[in-house]
Amino acid sequence: MSTVKQEIAGLVVKKVKGITQPQAEQAVEVVLDFVEKKLPPNIGSKLDAILAGNIDLSDGIGLDDAAGLLGGLLGDKK
Repeated sequence: MSTVKQEIAGLVVKKVKGITQPQAEQAVEVVLDFVEKKLPPNIGSKLDAILAGNIDLSDGIGLDDAAGLLGGLLGDKK
């Protein structure tokens, strides 16, 4: 499991009373797999890259990146 997914699972453990880390990790996997399948392929692959740690988001998402993602969601074919 990627670091990003582990971070999300850690947040789930903190927020949901009585859930274990392995249960939270499994829940995160299920939810993210579901979300990825619902996204357009070009956006789904970006989500994969983010979750795999292949895109550095430490400085936040830039306006150009946000515009590109939004354009992709809205069907912009630049």
